[in-house]
Amino acid sequence: MAHRRRGVGVGRAGAAVYAKKAEELRATSLASAMETLEKLEVKLAEFAKTHKHAIQHDPAFRAKFLDMCAPLGVDPLSAEKGFWGSMLGIGEFYYELSVKVAEVCLASRSRNGGIIRVSEVKDILTQRGTKFSFADSKGKSSSYSEEDIITSVKKLSKLGSGFRTIKVGKAVLIVSVPEELDDDHMEVMNVAEDDGYGPYGMVTTDNMSDALGWDEDRSKRALELLLGKGMVWLDVHRGEKKYWFPSLWKQ
Repeated sequence: MAHRRRGVGVGRAGAAVYAKKAEELRATSLASAMETLEKLEVKLAEFAKTHKHAIQHDPAFRAKFLDMCAPLGVDPLSAEKGFWGSMLGIGEFYYELSVKVAEVCLASRSRNGGIIRVSEVKDILTQRGTKFSFADSKGKSSSYSEEDIITSVKKLSKLGSGFRTIKVGKAVLIVSVPEELDDDHMEVMNVAEDDGYGPYGMVTTDNMSDALGWDEDRSKRALELLLGKGMVWLDVHRGEKKYWFPSLWKQ
């Protein structure tokens, strides 16, 4: 008795139908996501127009606004022309701030080897009376925060200039040299930032042995580059070598 093969053709046809349906659903989902994104961008633009003054003159509000922009792929900082640039002008604001920040970093490099606290940069700019104003603010200066300075450094880093920020303990530092700091260098700086091992901003090889369990050779290797680049100062007192980070000195 002959047996018929059942379902083979139907199975292939069904798979093709399912594949087509899945593709239609993906296309529909993508179109829906794009539509939602466009609506959110419109809402963001309306929010920016309504709160333009606060965005320009309140550093905390400005930081929150930039956080809102990021998930949508909107970068008001890079748009010096066009809608965002012409409406808010914050791209130009951060450009001017980044120039002033770079000037402070470069002027202090001989003292700190190219590493400086963000808070120190802000203090120096404040002491100089550095002010910024938006094109349509009728000369009224806009205040700026440490977070604004960090954002301006990100703008500099895109130029491949070696500028970047690093976190050492609770302190945020600006590095203005292309020299890469590896994990050991960062560990040394973290110990120096922790005043539980001695004076703030200073380390010894004994401190690193206590904090990190390193032997003397590893500690010296980590300090060699920092010392050679001027990022650390060496003080020898009664035969004991103390390594000071001028970038961590509290003002």
